Amino acid sequence: MTPGKKKALLLVLCAFLVAAPALLTGYWIRTLTDIFMFAILAASWNLIAGYCGYPAFGNVVFFGLGAYTTGILMTKLQFSLLSAVASGGILAVVLAVLLGFPLLRLKGHYFAIATLGVNEALREVVINLTDLTGGGYGITLPILPGKVEFILALFYFLMLGLLAAVILLTQFISQSRFGFGCRAIRADEDAAAVLGIHTTKYKIIAWSLSALFTGLAGGLYAAWMTYIDPVSVFDMSIAVKFCIMVLLGGAGTVWGPVIGAFILEMISVMVWSKFVILHAAILGFIIILVVILMPRGFMQFIRGRLSMAVLLANIKENRI
Repeated sequence: MTPGKKKALLLVLCAFLVAAPALLTGYWIRTLTDIFMFAILAASWNLIAGYCGYPAFGNVVFFGLGAYTTGILMTKLQFSLLSAVASGGILAVVLAVLLGFPLLRLKGHYFAIATLGVNEALREVVINLTDLTGGGYGITLPILPGKVEFILALFYFLMLGLLAAVILLTQFISQSRFGFGCRAIRADEDAAAVLGIHTTKYKIIAWSLSALFTGLAGGLYAAWMTYIDPVSVFDMSIAVKFCIMVLLGGAGTVWGPVIGAFILEMISVMVWSKFVILHAAILGFIIILVVILMPRGFMQFIRGRLSMAVLLANIKENRI
């Protein structure tokens, strides 16, 4: 596909997404908003796991922190939606920086297990701070004024805008010196350090950016749902889901996590509608099948197919 066709296709997609609230039913607007949220989480995780090679399985801690920060600020201090959500994102960055210095010196499964421990620890803290967080009962956030259609469209566009921001950031990083440094760390961290790359600094920046967008998504989710509790926002199944999306779409790519989120969520919706009881087992089987057929992700699979098609076309032309 030529660059001109790619731009035209992207413009058509953008036009459809902007017009979607006026064209689709409330069910599909909620479904698309959910897809956008998981695409944000997957793209955010891709910054630390896909580019730097550090699988932060406990990244959902920033989602929960952003959600609870937003909930507390909106209910107890009457913050506006955007200021509360922004505060949650900033606090997630602060936590990532504080944790980054000790944790990002670990490697492999040691780092992954440490991030899981952080998530469990913060969840227990939230549960026990009953006066501030409501404990196990959670927090009920204020419902925004306006009609249901307006609120649906509002969170749809907020999630879409946040997704666009993280895609643009990933695109910039992938072509920047910082992005090449992150890839060098993923390939061989010791060799990257010998070449003069400040590996700890690069990893902390990548994790902080990942935490920022994860925290912002958590804040929007809390305001969207109007109710959160520790079990729902510090849930490891959320982390498992966006990790699968990255692997499904292609780690270390710009569009891979977004495509993975769309594929997994659409498959989930279709399976749920047809097989209410066995949907989890069928969805798991489909994921296993896709991973076996496309071990490097959908993006790499497509690139490989296109490269093979071009090679065969060149061979055919030369023979003729």
